[in-house]
Amino acid sequence: MNQEQIVDKTMRFVESKLKGEGSGHDWWHVYRVYNNAMHIAKEEENVNLWVVQLAALLHDIADWKFNDGDHLIGAHVAKEWLKSLDVDDHIVRQVEEILHDISFKGAGEKSPMKTKEGEIVQDADRLDAMGAIGIGRTFAYGGHVKREMYNPHIKPNAHETFEQYKKSKGPTINHFYEKLLLLKDLMNTEAGKKRAEKRHQFMETFLENFYEEWSGIR
Repeated sequence: MNQEQIVDKTMRFVESKLKGEGSGHDWWHVYRVYNNAMHIAKEEENVNLWVVQLAALLHDIADWKFNDGDHLIGAHVAKEWLKSLDVDDHIVRQVEEILHDISFKGAGEKSPMKTKEGEIVQDADRLDAMGAIGIGRTFAYGGHVKREMYNPHIKPNAHETFEQYKKSKGPTINHFYEKLLLLKDLMNTEAGKKRAEKRHQFMETFLENFYEEWSGIR
């Protein structure tokens, strides 16, 4: 198979696995991340689009949140899939490395990417956790795991380790402060930073309105 055929086959594989998923980590999330990554990649130089395509498509194939906290399983599943398609080992290793490092791991944990391709896919994924779509996905996930929408008696927690972050069960609104509002300053690429700015502002406006409505001011 050529690269185009492998991308098409991978798209269909991921869609079959994630279609209809209700927590905000569904096929359409992957589809948006893929499109985000392609747009960002076009504004960057010396990028291996083949690696970007595969990593973007496979980045959520087995999320640790739904696999007993195993943050290595996604990279393993992706590796097995790509090897089944006879993708070159050096490409498989690059994709595997990106998937291993891509996830946000808490305010105190850094997730630096080692390659430009990794930075692009990470930015694309983080953009989908911001703005209007990010807000929708956050509440979808909160409902999926039966979290309170908001509890003024439970304050956000700046998780210092990945283990703390994985065990967090705070209200959905807290997640804005524990992750979403931090993403703007964690973007890697200039294209990602530009896109993140507008989405960040939208989330801040949303929170202002939320608290006003909560208190009965409006």
